[in-house]
Amino acid sequence: MTELKLSEEQKALIEELGVFHEQNGLQPAAARIISLLLIADKTELTFDEIREALNLSKSATSYGLNFLLSINRIDYITLPGDRKRYFRTRLVTWEKEVHRHLESMLKGNLLLKKVLNQRTPETESFNNKLQEVIEFMEYLEKELPLVVQRWHDTKKKPE
Repeated sequence: MTELKLSEEQKALIEELGVFHEQNGLQPAAARIISLLLIADKTELTFDEIREALNLSKSATSYGLNFLLSINRIDYITLPGDRKRYFRTRLVTWEKEVHRHLESMLKGNLLLKKVLNQRTPETESFNNKLQEVIEFMEYLEKELPLVVQRWHDTKKKPE
């Protein structure tokens, strides 16, 4: 196996992007793994390539990969005659992920409506803010599909 070569610029970017992912809820190892998969010149990396490139323990690498798999941020492929798994980002399915997140937000909004319906009217200010969040989510539900469609329209090549 050849060692994965990373430039100093790539290493610095992995760290910078890793910190960003940490600030958005990922554990440090998972944050560095997803960053490496985005930045490395190879688009699919083995467990050992990831572990060695990031200087992680086997358990930290395993935990990070399993966590990223469980939240659908990465997936893997196998090759005929090769027992290794090759991990990659789910960048190719980004649009499905956007729709999945939108659906999740909408389900959450249904729950917020139930919360609002059971709240005491004595907390009027809080209830008004909750209503505002619900209305914004309803607005997103209507507008986001239109934004995606407009984006697609800009990507179409004129004939």
